[in-house]
Amino acid sequence: MAEKNGKAFDFKLFRRLITYTNPYRLTFYFVGFSAILLAFLSIVNPHLLKQTIDRTIIPKDGELLVNFVSLMLCVLLLDVITQFLFIYFANWLGQQVIRDIRVKLFKHMLGFKKQYYDQSSVGRLVTRAVSDIETIASIFSQGLFIIISDLLKMLAVLCYMIYQSWQLALLVFVVLPLVVYATRVFQKKMKVAFEEVRTQVSNLNSFVQERITGMKIVQLFTREEIEYANFKEINEKHKKAWVKTVWYNSIFFPIAEMSSSITIGLIVWFGGLKAAQLDGITLGLVIEFIQLSQILFRPLRQIADKFNTLQMGMVAANRVFAILDIDSKIVNKGDKKIEDVSGKIDFDNVRFSYIEGEEVLKGISLHVKTGETIAIVGATGAGKSTIVNLLNRFYEIDNGVISIDDIDIKTIELSSLRNHIAVVLQDVFLFADTIFNNITLNNSDISEEQVYEAAKEIGIHDFIMTLPGGYQYNVKERGAMLSSGQRQLLSFLRAYVANPGILILDEATSSVDSYSEQLIQDATNKITKGRTSIIIAHRLATIKNADQIIVMDQGKIVEKGNHNELLKVENGYYKGLYEVQFANATTTE
Repeated sequence: MAEKNGKAFDFKLFRRLITYTNPYRLTFYFVGFSAILLAFLSIVNPHLLKQTIDRTIIPKDGELLVNFVSLMLCVLLLDVITQFLFIYFANWLGQQVIRDIRVKLFKHMLGFKKQYYDQSSVGRLVTRAVSDIETIASIFSQGLFIIISDLLKMLAVLCYMIYQSWQLALLVFVVLPLVVYATRVFQKKMKVAFEEVRTQVSNLNSFVQERITGMKIVQLFTREEIEYANFKEINEKHKKAWVKTVWYNSIFFPIAEMSSSITIGLIVWFGGLKAAQLDGITLGLVIEFIQLSQILFRPLRQIADKFNTLQMGMVAANRVFAILDIDSKIVNKGDKKIEDVSGKIDFDNVRFSYIEGEEVLKGISLHVKTGETIAIVGATGAGKSTIVNLLNRFYEIDNGVISIDDIDIKTIELSSLRNHIAVVLQDVFLFADTIFNNITLNNSDISEEQVYEAAKEIGIHDFIMTLPGGYQYNVKERGAMLSSGQRQLLSFLRAYVANPGILILDEATSSVDSYSEQLIQDATNKITKGRTSIIIAHRLATIKNADQIIVMDQGKIVEKGNHNELLKVENGYYKGLYEVQFANATTTE
């Protein structure tokens, strides 16, 4: 989170943001040139108006009046064209920059360790990647260049005022410091206020997304009233953060308007007296100064308003860069790319902890032969799924070595490693897309024929064809249109078409009905045939045919052997689990 130090502007952050305009330097310079041209044009028309009054209207020279009016129309047309180009290309530049930042941010997030996502709010990350980045665009479209243009206009007007009449200019300078001071204070206050606004927007997004995703739990446990009350509280904080910005605006803009009116009054009073006395000040000059004072004070008010936009964009940029600066990637220094994997797996004295000092795996040594099917059982928290995560290098081990085909996985290029391992999880994630795309994950190397053939081989082609549109059926968000058993079958097919050297089934049958379980069991027998497979399961009936069963307890391997061997162990851990499940099954029947 950005530090709330009240600094009006963070130049270090700004310089970093500006580097993203480097690929679009020509556009950047053109917009800058347009700002300079607009500053020059801002004093041309007031000057022409003065000349028109003093040289044509008062002397009543109609022919010269037409010439001046025509010239003013030409200047106005040039001003309109320049304004159009300035606004268009400033917005274009902003969209190019946020496109590049968003792509960089998403790519950066794709490489984060799983541990980062375990500890981070999805809603906050979505806010950073979507609304915060969109806010950055306003720095260029409505903030930075508008402010530069307005500052140049003010500088041009001030210099021109002094050149035209130092006396009238002095009247303007008397009031100007008040507006400048008020603007400075306003900027500092708004910086802090907008940081609070972005924090509350992030909290609101996070809360809403999590409750909508978990609406089933909310309704099952009748927490509607509680969550409604929580939402009202968060929404109230969001409102108060915005009201604070409204309060500062309500104070500043009346002060700026009053200052402008006082300035005009002084110019009319002093300039009118001098013009009446024919003391070097003409009526045209008085009217010119009135117009120039408006041009001078209008940017001041706009600068404050645009600075609000700039501040919001800078706060958003700070939050986005905070994500980009997070170093949470698995170190991918491996240079070996493996083409074929026989499936030999070794864990040698592997130790691992999610939290430092709290070991989850305590010196695990595990050896899996090529083509062997092993099962890992144990109570919740014993470390079963951790083995899967470590094999895929979602986390870094503390000590020991994990190798595949006698190659340390740290020396294997990360994508090459994961391409040879397929995982079927208990909680199947499906994207809001077609069944075909969820199976292939948009891998163009997998053809429709391969998918159809694979589906037939594991016995789920007929089920898919019963759905409207078959393989083109859209399963909606997280596969909501399918049952848990159907989602699980699709995950088996997804793993099968990947043709992995190593297959991992993590609690793949723990939450499906008996009919789906039989289909999944048949699919399991098919896809595990001829390849190294690791099965993690609570239901011991599904792993009786495993070549080796590993029994874990509190981060250690306490028993090894096949089903029959482990049942012969007196007071054995596995035997106890099996007898409990068998007794429960008998009672149920």
